[in-house]
Amino acid sequence: MRRSVDRKKSCLTRILRGDTPTKIINVFLRRKWTGQFRSKPCSHVNLARSNIGPASEVCETCVALGDSWPALRMCLVCGYVGCCDKSKNKHAREHFRQTGHPLTRPYKERGMDWVWCYVDEALLDPI
Repeated sequence: MRRSVDRKKSCLTRILRGDTPTKIINVFLRRKWTGQFRSKPCSHVNLARSNIGPASEVCETCVALGDSWPALRMCLVCGYVGCCDKSKNKHAREHFRQTGHPLTRPYKERGMDWVWCYVDEALLDPI
């Protein structure tokens, strides 16, 4: 019980300290997806390319299948755009399985700005 109170105080402190809304959202997403409030290290950050742009504006594989998606993810290594893990096809994750490109981020998803490493299962603040 005490540990839970300490975590809530820590989050409240971050909000009062003026952390950006993105960082605050990421703290709660990290807790939901990894079970931890604190970020864990990622050994793949150096693979992210700063000059990379999206290869498309849609999940082209879903379009070819006639499917839709709730959100898109963009690979930070090559720019591939695929549907997220909440979609039935999970093309972004399939791209990781086929290529080994571990870093992805939300694409055109309002209010979301984070990086996910499939290998380390780590949610990172924007790179």
